Formats: sequence, structure tokens, C-alpha cells
Amino acid sequence: MAPHVRPENVLKRAEELLAVEQSGDALNLLHEIITSKRTRNTPITSLEPIMLRFVELCVQLRKGKLAKEGLYTYKNVAQNTSVGSIEVVLKKFIDLAKDKVTEAQAQADRITLDSIDDLEASETPESIMLSTVSTEQSKDRTDRAVVTPWLKFLWEAYRTVLEILRNNARLEVMYQAVAIQAFQFCLKYSRKTEFRRLCELLRNHLQSAAKNTSQVHAINLNDPDTLQRHLDTRFAQLNAADELELWQEAFRSVEDIHTLLTISKRPAKPAMMANYYEKLTKIFVVSDNYLFHAAAASRYYNLRMQAKNIIEAEATKSASIVLLSALAIPVINTSRFRSVIFDVDESKHKNARLSGLLGLPKAPTRAGLLKDALAKGILGRVSPEIRDLYSILEVDFHPLSICRKISPIMTEIFKDEGLKRYIEPLHQVILTRLFQQLSQVYDAVKLDFVIKLVTFPAPFEVSSTTIEKFIMNGCKKGDLAIRVDHAANSITFESDVYATAKGATDGIVQLQPTPSEIVRTELSRLGKTLFATVNLVDAEYVAARGSAKDAALARAIVGVEEEHKAALLRKSIIEDRAKEAETILQKREEDESKKRALRQQQEQLAEQKRLADEMRKRELDRIRREQEAIQEQEKRKLADEIISKGIKLDLDSIESMDTHKLREVQIEQTEKKNKDMTERLRLTAKRIDHLERAYRKVEIPLLESDYEKQKETDRLLHAERRTAQLEAARAQFEERTLLKKRLRRMVADYDEFKEILLRQ
Repeated sequence: MAPHVRPENVLKRAEELLAVEQSGDALNLLHEIITSKRTRNTPITSLEPIMLRFVELCVQLRKGKLAKEGLYTYKNVAQNTSVGSIEVVLKKFIDLAKDKVTEAQAQADRITLDSIDDLEASETPESIMLSTVSTEQSKDRTDRAVVTPWLKFLWEAYRTVLEILRNNARLEVMYQAVAIQAFQFCLKYSRKTEFRRLCELLRNHLQSAAKNTSQVHAINLNDPDTLQRHLDTRFAQLNAADELELWQEAFRSVEDIHTLLTISKRPAKPAMMANYYEKLTKIFVVSDNYLFHAAAASRYYNLRMQAKNIIEAEATKSASIVLLSALAIPVINTSRFRSVIFDVDESKHKNARLSGLLGLPKAPTRAGLLKDALAKGILGRVSPEIRDLYSILEVDFHPLSICRKISPIMTEIFKDEGLKRYIEPLHQVILTRLFQQLSQVYDAVKLDFVIKLVTFPAPFEVSSTTIEKFIMNGCKKGDLAIRVDHAANSITFESDVYATAKGATDGIVQLQPTPSEIVRTELSRLGKTLFATVNLVDAEYVAARGSAKDAALARAIVGVEEEHKAALLRKSIIEDRAKEAETILQKREEDESKKRALRQQQEQLAEQKRLADEMRKRELDRIRREQEAIQEQEKRKLADEIISKGIKLDLDSIESMDTHKLREVQIEQTEKKNKDMTERLRLTAKRIDHLERAYRKVEIPLLESDYEKQKETDRLLHAERRTAQLEAARAQFEERTLLKKRLRRMVADYDEFKEILLRQ
């Protein structure tokens, strides 16, 4: 493009192309001026209208790649001077894409309605034929053809804008706003795949921001406001994942939130943390992890109870969920979804990771959660049926009457949508309690007897297949020692007297000791018996033991004083060292902060110097271009002036001439023209002199005859005028004479009146 072309002229040219329906050429023209290197020196006020028109054409023609290149270039040009202009252009881009999706949906609806000729006909022959070869409806095909391309373009627009705005502190607010708009897009159109990609994109941006902290305008995650905006975005991501039921993405979002919370120096808002724990309860219950589900429900309940305006019904339901979730934790791990025994270290690592998400120092246990719930007084807030269920399962468990007592409670729980999900894990707990107590009383029981004990009314019945699966899973993991004899239709409780107790026994009522417990405690019981016998039989042994005990107490008292002094000395040394270490650390931090401040100041000075140099260079280039443009304009103007005067110039040679040469050519041509004019005037004057002399020779006799004629004419004219003058004078004299005669009759009266006046 020519150097003298201005952005305003480019925009005007693009509008002219659009007027003749050449949108592609107009877009290419605007793209060329935007991506040109000369654009870096163009004022933002002149470039912004071009960008707005450019994004309009990109959206209209669905040119996402061109829009991405142009927006990247504009961001690099304007990010140091006009951030607001970048936000205006990007917002315009997103709004136009959203409007196109809305128009496409309206168009698809119109097409669907127009295709229906008869509203009373349920099926047409065409629809019947299409249904035999495809499961898609007419509206689905229309949406895929009309709406889907624009949905794809809008999704690419969101990705492009997020990539442009990422890792820039000056554009951080709009970055978070566009991310939330992208979440709303995924929710509105149920785009689960795009939501996963969006979450991964935001996660990569956050990791990149944490690594590249030394860049210009880099995001500072230590800033509380910036971190709060990231937290708000991650919570919006978590809520969207919950609505889309993408539980893996929800769990990853929870991990992202936990990472940001550990960085944050400002405590999170209670409402925000309540939402955090509420989503964790849903994630854990979907993954059948009832242990951590109960722990998350307990944390959520603690935050809910801190609210001042909580309703009693909501408090009762929350307390019921906390207690019921704790009761539904399996006593032994018999999950049918885990087919192998996980490594102990891996299990510990997983539990530690999940405990960290809940802010717990160690992994929770079923007994600990129940104890914590009772300590909070939850048992007094829960509904009566949940309180009765706790009493039946944990306080007064009777296997022979379990069905009769628990069936009405199950019915009440099933009526509540928020509680009926705990019925299946409660069955596992009931079976565990049942088999643990049966194993203490019986060596073998009939399978029909066990089924009869756990016979619940529909829809809570437990089949024999379910019982066998439960037994097999428990035996596979070593938590149960049961053998099923299908030939005899019986269950045998195996007991190894030399085996260690592996199964969980928390909350189990010991009806009688098992053989393994008798063998395991035989030596300890023998030792206790012998010790009691020696104390009763040998008095010297008792006295010697007493004296040894007194001597030990005396030594202990002396040792305690010495240890106390040593502890005080050690405490003072530790405090001194701690103060010294704190002083050193504080000094080191001050030195580092000074160095950091000095480095930032130097970087700012260097950046200011660089910007000043660039500005000065751009100003010099601008002045040079303006001078060249002015010289070119003067040269063109001078050349047009020379040509307009009739002086011929070679158009090819004009480019190689400067204004001085053009002026010399103009002066030379003007002098030549004046010389030619003077010569022509001299010849013309000479010719006119001879002609005038001939005219005067012929004119002399004619003038004499004309003079005589003029004299005669003047004499006649004088006589006529003299006669008229005399006649006029005579008529005037007669008129005045008549007037004198009339006035003379009044002279006597006049004289008389005059005398009267004089006498007075």
C-alpha cells in the first residue's frame, strides 16, 4: 500500500467496496492495513473504527482465522496505550457472534415451521421415509445445517478472546468476564465437550501465569483482588460442572479452588466456602465415597449453622443429612466397583489428598464422624425417624427385629428426594452389623434364615443374590470369613483361632468373645493371674516392690527438677535462636524486598526509556513521513500548475524531479513564453502602425465634408432653439403683466393698513 494512504481513506474505500457487495475484498483490504507494520505508528483513535468494521466483516463472513490474526495485532499495538479500546473491540466481536447465533436459531425455527404444510397431519410421507433411514428429526437436521456453524464460530470466538486476554493484568477483569460468559454458553447449549476444553484452557492459563511472573503486565496471584477474581471464576466453573453433571471436571475445579485458597492470604467468604463444601458432597456421593461425603456434609453443616437467618426446617434437614450420611458409611469396604486391592501407600495418599480438600489434618473415620455429630448436638436437631435409625443401628441393634423396626423408617426416608440415596448404603451397614453379630453367636445358619432377617417391604427388599455378592466382596477383601454352602443352603462362619482381627469393629456390641480373641489374650490373662497370686502369697516381694517404688519416686523428683531447669534453659535457647532466626529472616526479606523494589524500579526506568525511545523514534518517523508527504504534495501541486499553464512535462520524469528542478523548469518555460509574446507584440504593433496611417490618409477628405455637413446642421438647430426661446419669454412677460394689473387694485388698501399698523 502506498505510504501516503491514511486509515480514514482505507475505511472509506472499504465502505465503497461494501456498497457494491464486495465484502471479501473489503475484508482483505482492512486485514492488510491492520497487519501492516506501519499500523504500529497509527493513532488508536484512527485505528479503532477500522477494527470495529473489521470484526463486523469477520463475523458476517465467518472468518475466524482472519479475526484472530487481526485481534492479536491490535492487542500488541494498543495494550500499552489504550486498554479500553481493546475491550471495546473484543466485546463487539463477542456480541456480534452471539447475535448471529440468535439469528440462526430464529431462522431454524422459521424453516421448521415453514416445512409443516398441514398442522393436523401428524406424519408426512417424506418424514416416514426419512425415519426409516435416520433417527434424526427434521429440526435436528435444520439445526445442524443452520445453527451449528454459528455455534462453532461463537465457541472459537470465546477461545480466541481468552487467548488474547490471558496473562495480562491490565485485561484481567475482562478475561474473567469472558470466561464466565463462556461457562454460560456451555450451560445454555449443553456443550459438555467444549466445557471440558474450556476448563483445561483456563487451567493452562493459570499455570502459565504462575510460571511467567517476570513478564511485562504479568498477573500477580499474590494480589488479593486478582486472586479473588480467579476464585469467583473457578466457583462459576464448579457450578457449571455441577449443572452439566460433569463430576470429573467438578472435582478438578475443586482442586483448583483449593490450590487458590492455599495461596490466598485473605480468608474466603462463608457463603463461598458453603458452596464449595456443598459441591464436594455431590461429587463424593456420585463417586460412592460415603466416608468423605459425610465429612463434607459435616463441614457444610457447620457453615450453614453460622448463618443468622437460617430456617428451622432447613437446619433440621441439614442435621438429618449429616447424621444419615455418617450412618450410611460402610462399616467394611465392600464396594462392587473396586475389583482389586489398592496399594496401602496409594490409598493413604488418596485419603490424604481428599482430606486436604476438606481442610482436615487426617483422614476421617466413621466412628469419628458419628462422635463429632453427637458432640455438636445434631441428634437433638434431626427428624424423629433419623434419630430412631441411629438408635437402632448404633445403640440397640437386634438382628431378629431389624426389619420390623427399620421398615417404616425406610419408607419415610424414601419419600424425601434428598435422603433416599442413602437407602442402598444403609443396606450395606445393616448386612455388616447382621453378619458380625451372627458370627459371634452361630457357627452356621441357614441362608433362608438370613434372608428372612433382612426381608424388607418393596421397594427396599434385599435378594439372595445381593447378600451373596456382599459376602463375596467382604471375603475377597479379608473383612469377612464366611463360606456359603449352596448344597446345604447354609452359611458357615469360619474362625481361625490364630488369625488377627482385620475387620472393622467400631460400634459393635460384643455378645461374647470369639475363639481367636480367647487364644490371642491367653498369655496376658495368665500374666495378670500370676501377678495377683504373687501379691497375695509373698509379703517380702510386696515390701521390696514398695521400697523400689519409693526410691524411684525420689529419683524421679530430683530428675524432674533437673529436667525442668534443663527445659527452661533449652526453652530460652530456643526462643533466642527463634528470635535470631526471625531477625535474620526479616532482614533477609527486607533485603529481598529492597532488591525487588530496586529491580522493579530499574525495570520501570528501562521500560520508560524504551517507550520514550520508541515514541521519539515514532515521532521522528512521523515528522519525516509528513515532510515527505508535504514535499510530494507540493511537487504534485507544482507539476499540476505547470501543466495547467500549458507547459508540457514528461510524467515519468516528474518522479525523479524535486521542487527546485520543477521551479527551474517553470521559470525557463515562463521566460521563453514571455519572449515569444514580446516578439509577437512587436510584429503586431508594426503591422498596426502601417494600417493606421493608410486609414488616416483615406479619412482626411471624408472628415472635411463631414465638417461642412455638421456646420449646416448646427446652424439650423440654433435657429430653431432661438425661436422657441423668444416665444417662451414673450408668454412669460404677458403673464406677469396681467398679474401686475391685478395687484395694483390692492395698493390703496395696503397703504391704509400699513399706516394703521405704524400708528399703533
